[in-house]
Amino acid sequence: MAAKTYPTEAIRNVVFLGHGGTGKTTMVDAICHSAGLTNRKGSISEGTTLTDFTPEERDHAISVGLAVAHADWDGTKVNLLDAPGYLDFAGEAVAGVRVADGAVIMVDATAGVLVGTERCWEYCVERDLPRIFAISMMDKENANFDSVLNEVREEFSRDAAPLEIPIGSGEDFKGVVDLLSRKARIFDPKSTRGEYKEEDIPDEMKEAYNAAYMELVEAIAATDDALMEEYFEKETIEPARAAEALKAAMKQGLIFPVVCGAPEKGYGARTLLTRLIELMPSPAETSNEVAKDGEEEVELAASDDEPLAALVFKTTSEPHVGELSYFRIFSGTVKSGDSAVNANREVTEKLGHPGIPQGKDRAEVEQLHAGDIGVVAKLRDTHTGDTLSAENRHLVLPGVPFPEADIAIAVKSATRGEEEKVSTGLHKIHEEDPTFSAEYDPELGQTIARGLGEQHLELAIERLRRRFGVEVETEQPRIPYRETFTRTAEGQGRYKKQTGGRGQFGDCWVRLSPLPAGSGYEFVNAITGGVIPGKFIPSVDKGIQEAAQRGVVAGYPVVDFQAEVYDGSHHSVDSSDIAFKVAGSLAFKNVAPQAGPILLEPVYEVEITVPNEYMGDVMGDLNQRRGKIMGMEPRGNKQVVKAQVPLAEMHKYSSTLRSISQGRGSHRMSFFAYEQVPANVAEKIIEEAKAREEEEAKK
Repeated sequence: MAAKTYPTEAIRNVVFLGHGGTGKTTMVDAICHSAGLTNRKGSISEGTTLTDFTPEERDHAISVGLAVAHADWDGTKVNLLDAPGYLDFAGEAVAGVRVADGAVIMVDATAGVLVGTERCWEYCVERDLPRIFAISMMDKENANFDSVLNEVREEFSRDAAPLEIPIGSGEDFKGVVDLLSRKARIFDPKSTRGEYKEEDIPDEMKEAYNAAYMELVEAIAATDDALMEEYFEKETIEPARAAEALKAAMKQGLIFPVVCGAPEKGYGARTLLTRLIELMPSPAETSNEVAKDGEEEVELAASDDEPLAALVFKTTSEPHVGELSYFRIFSGTVKSGDSAVNANREVTEKLGHPGIPQGKDRAEVEQLHAGDIGVVAKLRDTHTGDTLSAENRHLVLPGVPFPEADIAIAVKSATRGEEEKVSTGLHKIHEEDPTFSAEYDPELGQTIARGLGEQHLELAIERLRRRFGVEVETEQPRIPYRETFTRTAEGQGRYKKQTGGRGQFGDCWVRLSPLPAGSGYEFVNAITGGVIPGKFIPSVDKGIQEAAQRGVVAGYPVVDFQAEVYDGSHHSVDSSDIAFKVAGSLAFKNVAPQAGPILLEPVYEVEITVPNEYMGDVMGDLNQRRGKIMGMEPRGNKQVVKAQVPLAEMHKYSSTLRSISQGRGSHRMSFFAYEQVPANVAEKIIEEAKAREEEEAKK
């Protein structure tokens, strides 16, 4: 029997965001349990939650991937996208934000705003999503609603406005006062489904209620002139009118409602679900999506009558099933058995047996309407970020703006002969997680895996072992050093070889000169009088370039120099392309040591965001890494440090920063330039290069 389908107006797409450990997964699980869609409420520690179901998530008790579930409440389907909170898995959160129409940002009542909270806010700002803050863990010791609310206002917006205030905290947290309904909701401690009973507001809460109520209705009234007049006349706003105005204000980014709860006990799950339906827009109420139709940009309304345009935002692989493609329909419909065109790759796909996801499970549907989220198996040539489009109109939606990986590690097969299996496994993991990549670097002679953090890479390696049965060893990536010259030098390269028959002869004089950083390589032909025939000049150039790739100081490519061939000689019979290529190579080898060769290292621009109290430790650590501090600027209660640091000193920096800042610091890095290596460091690099060369010679 096919599962129920929902019209566009009865759909809500909401992503749950927040720093790791704030209760997102537990709240999603509690919501689905409250809606009667699961028989029991799951537990993170037991590995039984609805949306943390992979072996890695169960073993480590954290969310690693974006998971999709749904709840049916009052005839409305709420698609719940549970995004990981740790920055190592930020790509999954970005994917969730890309296909959501609203967000719930969870904040721990005991820890307040953390770096993950800030990053999630930034994602929502970029997509202009309506946001609700949910202050969780109200039942934990040291929970402080007012303190966290103030922090939210300071860090993000003064327009954060509570819709409810807690009754008690810690062990005494037992309910909330709903400001709009003017009722107290007392949670039933025996219920696992978040059930509550409504009562009059307790006397001891009335003063706090009055202050919070006035603040809320004034904030709502300020967003609408007619409401402001009504408020001045009646000193109140009808709850239904207030909710309607609040929804409109959220859509415009004028108000960010704040609620609270205790996910482990299910407290607040029902009320939050109701608010998602009341306050979050349906796909029909959101701004139209813009797609490319050839070179033209077109707006797509979330309507069944529009041509199909569905974005694949996640790909996973399941034993005995194959690849699963999760998609959001921005326009049109998907019916079982339909064909669609992958507009990015111009291939046709069969959409057999589409379903709606519920954690690791799927329920088959006959049809999915505009705005809904679905999953389909066994698409042959479709990948994350691709658009499934109508066959008669090839529409391309903007993909998922995944963050770029900035942490690298070298991997190699632990068992000889399994290199192909390792390569295949790494490719499969990239298909499922575009923020992870791996490719062989011929210059370094290593396969380099890149990710968003060390934990991200560790879990990718763990997945490789678990799913593909291959063991790999990891090591620090070699650094792509370069060499260059500091002065001009000149000299000869002469190659003469006489055998029984025709010999080989090539002779050239070459001048090597330094060029400004970033100039690359430049070849100048200054031959006059035909002392070297023109047909042999390219061979001299090729010989110099090949020799430059093998380096002078430590075997690294030489860059940013000019090679000028200005004299030479030839033999009418014995000269050839190969002879002048060898002569060019010999000329480079003879002249390069006289041109003041130096070693260069890649330097990266690093931006570190860290709370003020950890600044001293961060600065000290950067100094130890030969970092140059370029500037600092305040950002809320944090400081942003900008520095230039050699890549060689950044290995495992994310772990160090996490340790220094107690998990509250984050960093981004991008290539800046090549700079000269200090003499004492260069000496060590040269010794290592010689040792490696001797080792390879023995093999």
